[in-house]
Amino acid sequence: MLLIGMFDSPYVRRVAISMKRLGFPFEHGNWSVGADFERIRRYSPLGRVPVLVMDDGVSLSDSSAILDALDDTVGPTRALLPPTGPSRREALRLIHLATGAQEKARDQLYERMVRPPEKYHGPWVARCREQMHGALGQIEMTCRQRGAGAWLVDDRLTQADISVACLCTLMIDALGVMTGQHPYPALKALVDRCEALPEFKATYSKWFAAEMRKPE
Repeated sequence: MLLIGMFDSPYVRRVAISMKRLGFPFEHGNWSVGADFERIRRYSPLGRVPVLVMDDGVSLSDSSAILDALDDTVGPTRALLPPTGPSRREALRLIHLATGAQEKARDQLYERMVRPPEKYHGPWVARCREQMHGALGQIEMTCRQRGAGAWLVDDRLTQADISVACLCTLMIDALGVMTGQHPYPALKALVDRCEALPEFKATYSKWFAAEMRKPE
């Protein structure tokens, strides 16, 4: 299989970590959506990553769809997302909170990176920041309730841990989240625990514009 996309994307990275965790061998196409846009569009009409080219030639181009396909292949006893019940619901809740927080972080970054300074809209950025911290605060509460050294769902690492850690690492690199007024110590401990695992170390790539980071 061929996984297309750079590891500074948390969505590409969570697929790569999941594949390593589940034992799927893959080739990594370290292609940029900027420099390699047309090359990527041969597999994904939208030119978005990640893209997973399966062994049968089928291309999947959404990380959630890819992760679902991987779990379906290994079966419910090995799937990284709990297959049913309260654990599945809780994992999805946490993943969606982290995804929403990252989307609001992205909106803040785009406002700074793409818009001309005279069109920078402070109230919009403040709203995005408030939404981002609202979601992160909910995950922090869950981490505290679970206790030190516990995984987010059940007693094993699941897709909730993988996705939350990947998305939060991007926010840390890009915006300095988890410093200043919003430290989120329990969540940061979970992220650090995940980032110490071999699959995470093997796929870490600092966000391409990390030097632009400012305290959030």
